[in-house]
Amino acid sequence: MLHLSQQQRLLQKLTPQQIQYLKLLQLPSLALEQMIKTELEINPLLEEGVDGETDAEQSTDETPAVEEEAKQEEEEKKKDEFSFEDYLSDEESFAPKRETHQQNDDEEKEEIPIAATTPLTEKLLDQLHLADVTDMGMLVAEEIIGNIDEDGYLRRDLESIVNDINLSNKMHLTVNQVEEVLCIIQRMEPVGIASRSLQECLLVQLEFAKGDHTLIEHAKRLLRDHFDEFTKKHYEKIAEVLGISIDDVKKLLDVISHLNPKPGEGTIDAQQNYLTPDFIVTNDEDTFIIQLNDKNVPPLRINRNYKELMSKRNKEVGSDTKQFLRSKFDAAKWFIASIYQRRETMLKVMQEIVNRQRDFFERGEGLKPLIYKDIAEVIRMDISTISRVVNGKYVQTDFGVYELRYFFSEGISTQNGEDVSNKEVKARIKEILGTEDKSKPLSDEDIAAILKEKGYNIARRTVAKYRESMMIPVARLRRSI
Repeated sequence: MLHLSQQQRLLQKLTPQQIQYLKLLQLPSLALEQMIKTELEINPLLEEGVDGETDAEQSTDETPAVEEEAKQEEEEKKKDEFSFEDYLSDEESFAPKRETHQQNDDEEKEEIPIAATTPLTEKLLDQLHLADVTDMGMLVAEEIIGNIDEDGYLRRDLESIVNDINLSNKMHLTVNQVEEVLCIIQRMEPVGIASRSLQECLLVQLEFAKGDHTLIEHAKRLLRDHFDEFTKKHYEKIAEVLGISIDDVKKLLDVISHLNPKPGEGTIDAQQNYLTPDFIVTNDEDTFIIQLNDKNVPPLRINRNYKELMSKRNKEVGSDTKQFLRSKFDAAKWFIASIYQRRETMLKVMQEIVNRQRDFFERGEGLKPLIYKDIAEVIRMDISTISRVVNGKYVQTDFGVYELRYFFSEGISTQNGEDVSNKEVKARIKEILGTEDKSKPLSDEDIAAILKEKGYNIARRTVAKYRESMMIPVARLRRSI
């Protein structure tokens, strides 16, 4: 039997305008520029320019016509439920007021030219063309090179590569045939490229090492037969199994330390490694000037050339066309409003971050504990909004470029009762480890004791957690002869 019932629930739904605003808010500057270009292409009512320029040019010679037109349209408003002015009436409320700044010739800054670079894949293929490699070998080499990661390692197993080549080219290659091509690639420049492990990478480079032949042979034996002892820094055991002294072990380690553990590193060009900050904060006589780095974001306005097309008096345009233009007008208005609101929100968040972390922006150190909730309560916004502003955004300061997330951290109480950021504690740990005796590295318990003497109440487990987050190995692995 069918039963009917009533329920009362409180739901929160986002409007399309709010969804668009939230999407824009989480975009960094470069992504925002691209999105504006896309919107300009798909919306004919949206154009670049400061609102009001067209009106100022026409105000002197078209005033009588405008007044007459206003009277006619006022009469038509009574007959129709909306008109163009209904859409434009609140335009001033959402159009961003942007100062126009025209640069003089002296102010224009030329971009620094970036030298052309050859990708690593092309360098390897060029070397293969000079080597005695068959057409089948080139096919295998291209597949191997295409699977090399940014560190220069081949992380994919040869069986999978063989299966892909055989299936796509209807061939019957074996793993041994592919491994022969791999050996050729590993001995090209940079030596050790396409290695499958650190051990293999170092052994290949030792084949081309110059120096004491006996020392190099001992190094090969160490890496080939006693790699586990090498990684764990069991120096006494290494000296015993190789039948050499501790001084000779030190010489072996010196030879190995000059090898390149990441042969593919450094192949990223300047264009790929370029970071554009979203904010610029400068200190001008103890007054912080906060700028949103949107110089490449053009000012937007509604294209007024479509006014006649949307007017009720224009009988040449059909109702479907007018409805299309009205929908595009709404989309353009919402888009401009979202960009303006994004700008205001981001500046509010950045201003409060500067207020809370004033010591850091003055001296480059002295971060204080800060969480998203602290900012949200002051500017009266949701924590999720703060998260969207912070994630993926960067700020240029007098002391370098930092991600906004860098300024947020948990707090730790000192013996004086003050709260300090855990990033300050990590900095102190780095300082302590930088001055330790490498032959007898400090344990986590020793580090905790030194920090306690400096006034930081830190447990050993907390020291271990911070050390691991900074990718610093344990004391045993930091030991050196």
